[in-house]
Amino acid sequence: MTSGTMKAVRIHRYGPPECLIYEDVPIPQAGPGQVLVRNEAAGINFADIDQRRNNYPFQPALPHLLGAEFAGVVEAVGDGVASAAVGDRVFGFLSGAEPAAYAQYVVAAAEAVRPLPPGLGYAESTALLVQGVTAYFLLRDGVRLASGESVLILAAAGGLGSIALQLAKIRGARPVIGAASSAEKRKMVSELGADACIDYTQPNWSKAVLDATGGRGVDAALVNVGGSAFTQAVAALAPFGRLSAYGGADKTTPVIDFEAEFAAGRLFGNQTLGFFSLYPYLHGDRHEVTSALAELADHVASGRLRIQLGVQLPLSQAAKAHRLIEDRHTTGKCVLLPWEEQ
Repeated sequence: MTSGTMKAVRIHRYGPPECLIYEDVPIPQAGPGQVLVRNEAAGINFADIDQRRNNYPFQPALPHLLGAEFAGVVEAVGDGVASAAVGDRVFGFLSGAEPAAYAQYVVAAAEAVRPLPPGLGYAESTALLVQGVTAYFLLRDGVRLASGESVLILAAAGGLGSIALQLAKIRGARPVIGAASSAEKRKMVSELGADACIDYTQPNWSKAVLDATGGRGVDAALVNVGGSAFTQAVAALAPFGRLSAYGGADKTTPVIDFEAEFAAGRLFGNQTLGFFSLYPYLHGDRHEVTSALAELADHVASGRLRIQLGVQLPLSQAAKAHRLIEDRHTTGKCVLLPWEEQ
């Protein structure tokens, strides 16, 4: 068993990115039913930022590590583990109540670790674990997207949005409309195959969505924000359209002006507004997630799905990574590299 200390990032108090402390901590040991993984890539999700801010539903006692996604090589296995062996390339994610991936070594339950598909890099694999699986189920169950239907994806240049956009195309959706906040991001969204790109920082941007759909609106919308952007997404829906809100990047209260909706005739459209969480899948039938990951990996292997890697920084620069994400200066999947020097 590996012993000694490792580099990790912990928080000792809640607050801004500067609360992320790069320090030495003991290397964890694999107990019965667990594996120890030498971690080569730690994926960053907005849930990590929420935990740092003390805004997450699951808050371990301080001090604690952050990070749910990891990918690397099995270093040791505990008693009773038959599904993994030393030297296996693996990836996996941890419960939000037990984050530990911002570290050079990670201990996880053997059932939470999956073989890394051939040809899939460590950094790329982390994009599939939370954001990829969430995009998959959002489209399948959240908005029940069918072939030939139109879909609007907000934050389409982000880690989840860039995957959702491509999966929508794979499912036969048309048009697929990506919304992003800058010209650079919209260029990337277009290159990923969006049929139309819009700037959702502009007032009354729902008109651009209506124009792109011949005045009808979209059958489905994936929305990760509240406030006026949520209102505009509702205004962009077609009759019988479905909107699914997810994530916590913007906790502004969604606003629906029923008087305005009535005046615009949208209250007669039988539209459905829902909220989506990955939680039931992670704590339900594990075969569902395993099957989704296998399909996503197959799409990557075939070239149908391109993983957009964004910021890749040494573990020691976790605070910088968080700040870039919070300031919306990133695209694609952001990853920390535990063994790269500062």
